[in-house]
Amino acid sequence: MAKNNERNLNVTIKNQDDNKDEVIISISAIMKKLKKFLAVWIVIAVIAGLLTFCYSAYKTFSTQYPTKALVSFTYSGIEKGLDPKGQDFEIESMKNPKVIEKALTEMGLDLSRIEGIRSSLSFDYKIPQEAYDQLTAYQSVLDKATSGSISAAQAMLDTKYYPSQFTVKFDLAQAGFDRQTGVDFLNTLLRCYGEYFYEEYGYNKPLGTAVNALEYESYDYAQQVDLFRSSLRIVRNYLADLNKDDNTSFRSSVTGYTFNDLSDYAKTITSIDLDRISSYISVNNVTKDKDSALAYYNYMIENLNRDKSEYSERLAALDASITKYQKDTIQVFGNGTKDTNPESTLHSEQYDLLFQQKVTVEASLAQAKQDINFYTSRRNALQNNKNSSKANVEKVEADIAELSKKVKNLVDLTEKTASDYYENVQFANAYNILVPATRSESASLGQAASASTKTIVIVELLIFVIYFAVAFISSLISENSKKTAKAAADDDDDDSEDVDLEELVDILEDEAEKAENTKKKN
Repeated sequence: MAKNNERNLNVTIKNQDDNKDEVIISISAIMKKLKKFLAVWIVIAVIAGLLTFCYSAYKTFSTQYPTKALVSFTYSGIEKGLDPKGQDFEIESMKNPKVIEKALTEMGLDLSRIEGIRSSLSFDYKIPQEAYDQLTAYQSVLDKATSGSISAAQAMLDTKYYPSQFTVKFDLAQAGFDRQTGVDFLNTLLRCYGEYFYEEYGYNKPLGTAVNALEYESYDYAQQVDLFRSSLRIVRNYLADLNKDDNTSFRSSVTGYTFNDLSDYAKTITSIDLDRISSYISVNNVTKDKDSALAYYNYMIENLNRDKSEYSERLAALDASITKYQKDTIQVFGNGTKDTNPESTLHSEQYDLLFQQKVTVEASLAQAKQDINFYTSRRNALQNNKNSSKANVEKVEADIAELSKKVKNLVDLTEKTASDYYENVQFANAYNILVPATRSESASLGQAASASTKTIVIVELLIFVIYFAVAFISSLISENSKKTAKAAADDDDDDSEDVDLEELVDILEDEAEKAENTKKKN
């Protein structure tokens, strides 16, 4: 009976390792979260980009950014850094107070702004790549040059690049201008500088003395004639220089004259009108004050004699220098015949300059001698004759007044013809405004877009990082929440197993006790 009542129970319990410290990262879960928040990210990114651009546009329109313009110079000599007179060219001449004052006057602005405007103007230029490469190549040649070729290499290195295009920058905020007024002023300034450029290198300065001769009434009659003679001489020399430079047989569309026409006109006035009046004054002793006139003639003769001595000495010195000067020579090597001269002289600027100076001094010496003879004859005539009558004085005054009109007309025609020549031939493209300053909104929006690009990129990257971080963290929370729930469920199963085991032990004890009692009863 005992064998029949025994029960055998086999229980297997599996224990798993504790995984509570593990973190689950699921790529698929991250992608799901990114997809879930995609629309929100796009909306936020677009709004943030628009807000950033609007803020940049506000800063651009509210801040007075400098306005710019581009000008160029194309006359002969600018490639060597020279102005039309052969002197060093300075773009800073655009800051000339006269130019700024003229621009302010045209716009009706306060002239007290001149200094502020001058400090607000700046200039920039860029060396072209080909010019930079050439200068670099010359430096390389000099570095590799031997003693025999060092002079040639040094000559190449002396080549420099001089800019012909300049960017003109005008700081509106520093000058105290709003954008519209500042842009209008800069364009006016550039135009006024063009007028100043043509005046500075055109006719005004050479003819300045000639214009001053028109104020003649305060002088004695002989002195008045001398003033007009000097003026006509200046005009004729000026016309001769223009005619020498002119290779086009220029005829002005404004006056209808060529330089030769005006030069002939000046000769006619000198030889007919001026000489006639001068001889009449000398023959009739027309003067306001005889003693003053004699003193004037004596002074002029004495002064001209000093000039004559100076010119003679200078001419002798130049002749000596030219005689002693030896031009540079070069040795010619080749397959020439024995009669070929192996030496050749080189062009020398210094040698040519000596000859030019000699020609100039000779002309001045000849003119001084002529003037000495002229004033001597005047003085002698005045000393040996009585003063003229009132009728002679009135005739001279009338003739000089008529002469003044002719000289004034000649100067006016010369100025207009020279201006036409300089602006349309000699300096046709000497100064150009390539890109004027602009106040258009498109330019400002372009500046705003350019200024905001970097900020927009940074903001969008930050938003993307936040978007990705939110998706990543959300996926971590979701996945690890599932893990925690599963772990909790497993713990519940373990508790149930523990409860069942205790019950089983109790049952086994009860069964054992019952079996023991039964055994005792038996």
